[in-house]
Amino acid sequence: MEKIKIGITSGDINGVGLEVILKSLNNESLLQTVIPVIYGNIKITSYHKNIVNLPNLSIYVLNPGEKPKHNRVNLVNCWNDNVNITLGKPTPEGGKLAMLALDQAVADLMRNELDALVTGPIHKHSMKMAGYQHMGHTPYLLEKSKSRDCLMMMISERLRIGLVTDHLPLKDVCSAISKEVLISKIQLMETSLIRDFGIEKPNIAVLGLNPHAGEEGMLGMEEEQIIRPAIIESKKSGIFVSGPYSSDGFFGAGKFAKFDGILAMYHDQGLIPFKTLSFNSGVNYTAGLAFIRTSPDHGTAFDIAGQNIADHTSMLHAIYAAKDIVSERKGYYDDRKNVLKKKPKLSEELSE
Repeated sequence: MEKIKIGITSGDINGVGLEVILKSLNNESLLQTVIPVIYGNIKITSYHKNIVNLPNLSIYVLNPGEKPKHNRVNLVNCWNDNVNITLGKPTPEGGKLAMLALDQAVADLMRNELDALVTGPIHKHSMKMAGYQHMGHTPYLLEKSKSRDCLMMMISERLRIGLVTDHLPLKDVCSAISKEVLISKIQLMETSLIRDFGIEKPNIAVLGLNPHAGEEGMLGMEEEQIIRPAIIESKKSGIFVSGPYSSDGFFGAGKFAKFDGILAMYHDQGLIPFKTLSFNSGVNYTAGLAFIRTSPDHGTAFDIAGQNIADHTSMLHAIYAAKDIVSERKGYYDDRKNVLKKKPKLSEELSE
């Protein structure tokens, strides 16, 4: 079986990104199926490697144009200048270097030199101080992918939760939700569940926006005027989708276990139950892009940076999730090609 090449960006050098990356890659069984390529800098990576005390972890620095080595942890030097590390603090340098690594990794991904991308955590304030317009991964990757829309999904063995709105102030959520937006997100979730997770006929739940899903208009009209019509129209197109469900009862009574995917209206509505049920094992996946991207479900964790206590489970799961989605998507497209090959030509159909 051909190994899957996965690019892993270092993220903010002042956070726990490289710590959890190196801990995850210190794994012989992982290297049997994955060719990891870190995008960052060897000096910075070695600094963090000393912190996590992994003297036996060997890192191979790739020369320009060189193919990554099998059974090795590879690294692409994205800058050569000496830089200052300020553990636990946002700095313009941290934002700038995170973007340099991301730019190089995405460029290689778009040239099909990588099969998938795993992004290390970045810090929005660092990105802002560095002067970048995109302070988060998702809008940047959407622009690079030239996709129409995308869906932030939090995935684990127990849950798959998509967000209609993600990193948006709560006061702006209502105005960002429309029937058209909801229909697009429902379609993205269905496509991803089929293509990326191998679920033939996914069953999707949509949560309400207001307390008690609006209480039939008593606590808000968004459910009746926007959410329910979007669900009805999506059903007419053949999608198995239902709702809107009141979020508290939906999770409190365990209804989430009956669905393949859940669509939440805003960040905390989806992330609070997800992290309660899947903390340290969850993965952030961006559905709808032309390429595959995952990341751990945590941030830079500046408060514990450099202390060698960060849990790397989510990063390890993000790498394995990227590998699994690559395989699922390949199988999906191979199946479609086989169906097309078996389908008789129009001339053959007419002659029958």
